[in-house]
Amino acid sequence: MSGLRANDERFHYSDGSHKWILPDPDYDQATWDEQLRQHLEQHQRHERPRRRLQRRSI
Repeated sequence: MSGLRANDERFHYSDGSHKWILPDPDYDQATWDEQLRQHLEQHQRHERPRRRLQRRSI
C-alpha cells in the first residue's frame, strides 16, 4: 500500500488498515462507499509495481 496522503486519515485506522464502516451513523452509506472506492483506486494507481525475485542457479 502506498503512504498516507493529507486527509487520508479518515479512511484509515492508526495501524494503516482501512475503515469499512461509516465514520458517523448519520453519514450517508452510499456517499461513504463511493468515497472509499475512490480512495482505494488512488492506492492502486500510486502503488509501485513489485519486482519478482529470480533465483540464480549456481
